[in-house]
Amino acid sequence: MKAFWVAVFLALCGVSAPVCAQELSALARLDAAKSAISDSGSGLDLTLALSQPVPWRLRFLDDPVRLIVDFREVDWAGLANVPIASDKVVAMRAGVFRPGWSRLVLELAAPMLVTSSEMRTDAGAVVQLRLEPAQQAEFAAQAAQPEPAEWALPKAATVPSLPPKTAGKLKVVLDPGHGGIDPGAERDGASEAKLVLRFARELKELLLRDGGFDVSMTREEDVFVPLETRISLAHAAGADVFISLHADAIAEGEAVGATVYTLAADASDEASAALAERHDRDDLLAGMDLTQQDDLVAAVLMDMARTETTPRTARLSQALADAIKAQGVKMHHNPQQQASFSVLKSADIPSVLLELGFLSSENDLKRLQDPDWRGKMAAAVRDALKAWAKQDQSLSSLPLK
Repeated sequence: MKAFWVAVFLALCGVSAPVCAQELSALARLDAAKSAISDSGSGLDLTLALSQPVPWRLRFLDDPVRLIVDFREVDWAGLANVPIASDKVVAMRAGVFRPGWSRLVLELAAPMLVTSSEMRTDAGAVVQLRLEPAQQAEFAAQAAQPEPAEWALPKAATVPSLPPKTAGKLKVVLDPGHGGIDPGAERDGASEAKLVLRFARELKELLLRDGGFDVSMTREEDVFVPLETRISLAHAAGADVFISLHADAIAEGEAVGATVYTLAADASDEASAALAERHDRDDLLAGMDLTQQDDLVAAVLMDMARTETTPRTARLSQALADAIKAQGVKMHHNPQQQASFSVLKSADIPSVLLELGFLSSENDLKRLQDPDWRGKMAAAVRDALKAWAKQDQSLSSLPLK
């Protein structure tokens, strides 16, 4: 095997890897034990296991021959422990290259191009790339392409603010997942980002026609919105409910039907601590100024808020599962699950992530493209919100024991 070297290169830090790694506040962390780079026939397989999904993109550069994979954002601590069983990889390095973005660079011994790529999100996130040998001219043509303008990281100020809620109406913030540089799952020319955006628009229209809802969306177009910005927008809008919409895919096994996710109980403490560190303090709890509080106090206040929010979120999840089943819409065999998704970590807003289906399922993809099916699913969400709001109001009026 040709010798290779692995280095953690933190371009913006100018210090050694261990010191700078402590300064990162990454959305995802590399699991080196579950990651690998190895030969497969004439090609190369790259597997990167992450603690949770994040937007990502890839491109090539020449002289030397390199594969570039950008993530928002990953803490690369432990990269040196990723096993490399290939003489096709000359060097590997990773680190921060732009605020909010990290970069993985694979220097290759000869030109290769990606023939398949995916991010599986059934448990954490696993990025899988397959590279095959390419002609120098073909590789050079790919590497010569300029960086797309849409790769620029949007500033929070470019995301339109959401209008505040109307008195007497349930304020619902719909969060169509992915978007822009992050298409999400893809199959047969369909992308998760565009499918859930279409559903969100139709759901918004249905809820507004009902008259009892005030509805906003974290994105109205196919644009990228950072995960933390989605939570900030919900707080700014005074959301009573936050619903993140997705349509995932899995590479192995079979998954079919809708699933409702709530925040995993064992993720709550970590969520409070991470948000206290990461977010602007006035974004953490609606109507409460935490700018003068230290991390410990902010985390305690958020835990107190979550103590009230958690049972309300559980009831919302149950209402959604009941209403979806009542509409005769196919649900996953385990329809209510928990996960540590970033968009569920708001302490004071009942938040759920609704997987409408799985693009890896041909039948689910057909359902997502069927307007009649989308109408039934939208009606189910509306019915669930009405039932939940009625129950929530009733329980909130009960005297404390």
